[in-house]
Amino acid sequence: MLEFLTTSETAEKWNISRRRVSLLCAEGRVKGAILKGNRWLIPDTADKPQDPRKTRAIKKNRSCN
Repeated sequence: MLEFLTTSETAEKWNISRRRVSLLCAEGRVKGAILKGNRWLIPDTADKPQDPRKTRAIKKNRSCN
């Protein structure tokens, strides 16, 4: 049976804010997240999406060399 976590529980698990978890869900970046009323339910098996801000910073540094 699939277990779901709240945004608060997921935020603690992923070490990010509840607001960031909600934004990731709203952007469709959390696989399996469901909006039930005004609450996001996130599968406990969901992986934290990569932060594109960190990816771009790495690419910028590589192109400067």
